[in-house]
Amino acid sequence: MSRTRPPAMERHRIAKTGWLRAAVLGADDGILSTASLLLGVAAAHGDRNSLMISGVAGLVAGAMSMAAGEYVSVHSQADGEAADLALEREELRTDADGEHRELAAIYVGRGLDPELARQVAQQLMAHDALDAHARDELGITETARARPVQAAMASGASFAAGALVPVIVAAAAPAPSIPVALTVASLACLATLGALAAWAGGARMVTGGLRTALWGAAAMGVTSGVGALFGTVV
Repeated sequence: MSRTRPPAMERHRIAKTGWLRAAVLGADDGILSTASLLLGVAAAHGDRNSLMISGVAGLVAGAMSMAAGEYVSVHSQADGEAADLALEREELRTDADGEHRELAAIYVGRGLDPELARQVAQQLMAHDALDAHARDELGITETARARPVQAAMASGASFAAGALVPVIVAAAAPAPSIPVALTVASLACLATLGALAAWAGGARMVTGGLRTALWGAAAMGVTSGVGALFGTVV
C-alpha cells in the first residue's frame, strides 16, 4: 500500500536576505572602517603601538555604535508595529464587518473572485483575525517581526568579528609590510564576503566579490591619502 508523501517545503533565498544583510553589512563595515583607520594611521607614520591602540579603539567604538544604531532603528520599527497592531485590534473590536470587507478586498486585489475572497477572509478571521490582518494588511509576520535586542547583538558581533581581521594583521605583520598586509588581507576578506552574499542571494559571485573589493579599495585609498597628507603637514 503506497503512502502519499507530504509536499516538500521549498527553500527560497529570500528567506535569508534579512539576517544575511545585517551580518554582511556589519562584518564588511568592521573590516573596511578598521582597515581604513589603520592605513590612515600608518600613512601618518604611526608606530605599531599607535596602530594597535587605534585598531582596538575603532573595534570597540564601531561595534558599540553599530549595536546602538541597530537597536534604535529596529526598536523604532517595533514601536510602529505595536502601534499598528493596537489600532488594528481596536478596529476589529469596533468594526469587525468593515475589517472583513477590507480583508476580502485585499484578496480580490490579489486575484481571487469576490465570493471566494469573502470566504477566505471569513475563515481566516475566524481562525485568528488579528494575525490575518497583521500579515495581509500590514505585512507583519512572525519571522519578519522587529527584534531590537537580537538585531543589536548581531550587528555589534559581526562588526567586531570583521574588525578583528585588520587588528590581527597589524599585530602580526612585520612593521615595514603592515600597509601592504592590511590592504591585501582586507580586500581578500571583503571580496570573500561579497562573493558569499552574492551566492546566498542567487547572484554572480564574481560580480559581488569585485564590487565589494573595489569599494573597499577606494575607501582605503582615500583614507591612506588623508593620513599621508596629515602626517606630512604635521
